[in-house]
Amino acid sequence: MTEIWHNPRCTKSRAALSFLEDAGLDYTERRYLDQPPTVAELKAVLKRLGAEPWEITRTGEQAAKDLGMSTWGRTPADRERWIEALAADPRLIQRPIVLLDDGRAVVARSEDALRSLE
Repeated sequence: MTEIWHNPRCTKSRAALSFLEDAGLDYTERRYLDQPPTVAELKAVLKRLGAEPWEITRTGEQAAKDLGMSTWGRTPADRERWIEALAADPRLIQRPIVLLDDGRAVVARSEDALRSLE
C-alpha cells in the first residue's frame, strides 16, 4: 500500500494528501513527526528516492542551523551523520514523502512530483 509521510500543518503535505485522495489511491498516512523514522527506514527511503540525506534535509530549519548543518560535508563518509540527525529530529526531513507500492518514492513538494505518481 502507498504510504505518505505527512505533516498536517504543512501546505505541501496537505496538497499531496489531497492528490492521493483525488486519484483514488489507497494509502496509509504516517505522521512522521509523531512516528519518527528509524535510521534503517531512512536508509531504505533514501535508496528508493535515489537521494542522499542532505538532499531531503530542511536546512533552513532552526534545528539545522543550531547543528551547523550548512557546514557539514556531503560525501559518502558524511552520510551516516546526516541520517542520524534526520532520525533524531524528523522536523529536518523534507515533506511530504510518498512511498508507492511499486517501489518508487518521491518527495512530493511540486506539481511535477505529484504528477509523477500517476
